[in-house]
Amino acid sequence: MARSREQKAESRRAIVNSAAKLFREKGVDGVTVAEIMDAAGLTHGGFPRHFASKQELVTEALADIFESSNRQPLLPTDVRGFARAYLRPEHRDAAGAGCVFAALGPEMSRAPAPTRRVLTEEMRRQIEQFIASAPGDDPHQKRVAAIGSWAAMIGAMLLARISDSEELSDEILQATRAFLGAEP
Repeated sequence: MARSREQKAESRRAIVNSAAKLFREKGVDGVTVAEIMDAAGLTHGGFPRHFASKQELVTEALADIFESSNRQPLLPTDVRGFARAYLRPEHRDAAGAGCVFAALGPEMSRAPAPTRRVLTEEMRRQIEQFIASAPGDDPHQKRVAAIGSWAAMIGAMLLARISDSEELSDEILQATRAFLGAEP
């Protein structure tokens, strides 16, 4: 019995990990449950034993991405250091392992409330983290700078990924780093 529960937990973890990567690479609507299950090494028929719906999986996968990155931050926590690391071609080219907001933002604006709640909590956490290093003379100015800086980064990443010109894409990333005072 314990092994069965352990196997089920391992299968669920594999599904969540596969979904997190595929959603960021192809978008939520661009991935089927069958593709997720195949990537997890499982059969499509087993999905209902783990999740009531694809949307439930979306919400859990996002929560898992944020929880994992908050336990072991992949990027610096200060605004300028984050921008230097975030606004790079390597991040642009690795959507499956990158920023949820840049990869899924437009889709997630139409997501149901439970999914948007997970995203909103992560937005609050990230903004609070950036406030500590944001420029400004008072808390309001620092908050404005933190939000504006992060919004510029996400927007730049989104534009850089949309462009079919690598030259323009690189220029967008470089210009936004410069705009944020994050050039080396």
